[in-house]
Amino acid sequence: MHLKPLNRPRSLRCTRVALLGLGLLATGCGHGKATGTALAPQAQARAYLDENQPEKALPLLRELHARTPDDVDVARALTEAQVKAGHADAWAEELRQAIGRNERATDQYMLGLTLFSRAKDAGQPTVAAFERAITLSPTTAEFHYRLGVARLESEQYVAALGPLRKAVELAPERAGWKLPLAKALARTGDTAGAVEALGTVVRGNPSPGEVATARALMNQLADPFQGFPKAAEAKLEEGMRFLHELDAPQHAVIAFEEILHDYPDLAVVHALLGLAYQRLDDAGRAVDEFKQAIERAPRDGKNQLYLGELYLSRQRPDAARAAFEKAVALNPLLELAWFRLGDLNLEARDLPAAKNALQVAVTLAPDTVPARGKLALVYQLDGDYPAAQRELKYVAEKDPENTEFALRLGLLYTDEAQKARGPQERQKATAEAERWLGKVLETQPDNAVASRALQLLKGQ
Repeated sequence: MHLKPLNRPRSLRCTRVALLGLGLLATGCGHGKATGTALAPQAQARAYLDENQPEKALPLLRELHARTPDDVDVARALTEAQVKAGHADAWAEELRQAIGRNERATDQYMLGLTLFSRAKDAGQPTVAAFERAITLSPTTAEFHYRLGVARLESEQYVAALGPLRKAVELAPERAGWKLPLAKALARTGDTAGAVEALGTVVRGNPSPGEVATARALMNQLADPFQGFPKAAEAKLEEGMRFLHELDAPQHAVIAFEEILHDYPDLAVVHALLGLAYQRLDDAGRAVDEFKQAIERAPRDGKNQLYLGELYLSRQRPDAARAAFEKAVALNPLLELAWFRLGDLNLEARDLPAAKNALQVAVTLAPDTVPARGKLALVYQLDGDYPAAQRELKYVAEKDPENTEFALRLGLLYTDEAQKARGPQERQKATAEAERWLGKVLETQPDNAVASRALQLLKGQ
């Protein structure tokens, strides 16, 4: 993993779905009380919905809802099916009639979801339905969450904060719910609170969609080029071209210094100048520039990342660790900083800390081979063979030419076979070891490590 020079971001278009990364009808909080007998039909209904066959899902979900009318998960899935099937208007009317006969919180909740799916009702009518659901069931986190999102989408940012905070208080395990909370905090001027919320998201095993949403929001919060003077843009582009494309850092230094002569407080230019000096192997001046950038933009985590990388290249691990820790606190979407922290903690044999950092790094950049390799080693040292094998297989199966990971898998299965307690476990591990070691020897017939491991397996 290499540190890439600072790139000027393209303008971000924050649409309703793209920025939040969630819809009111998406599968969400699991606060229902579905019984064991209802699980199979519910799973089948979910499969129909995922296959865009809502008409097939409806009978299953209607029956489930009749049995468990207060199950929030079933209620949400049923509403999703009705909307996808084009029955939103009829479903809203049916819900109003049910509410008139015997009002239930889940009916108001489903009405709110249905109204939100229609642009004309996505404002106050939706909010009113969710507010009534909360009145009837004040401890249901899902209701607070949906109310918060509805207000957020109506650009009622201050009003959205209360229900969103209540939702994450009632269901702290729902890390993804902090995404809309982060947006609301950002829109109300609480940048530090928004960054803290995003940090919780990335540590909470987010989905790829949630990662993309968090990254887009973080890029808005930490845009180093915001307010950059137009008069200096041409010189900036020139300097970045020298640094990025032409590999001429000495010319980049001249361009950046010319900008700083007229605009000495531009943190991003100090950072770029530091990267140019680093390329010229002038560590002292690079450190000075990175510190200047940090002084002028103390909440930009990338400047701490650059400083940490420089310290690391100069064999100053303690100073590097401190800089990387500050970097992820200020910008939790910096996967390279997480990777460096994991690697440093691994070298210090702090396996829990290494695992936590590397898991975030892999979550943020799933296809990054070094992070997966280090995480696999952490699992192996911790005795978690299945987890280590999973990380190695991700790379080995995606990149069949990666002999290093195939060899590591073979050796890992060999080790597992040697430590197996029963003949069945040993046989299974041996077969996997032989398979992966065989792949290595197919491309590297003279690989002594793989050959010795195979001989060890045959002699056990």
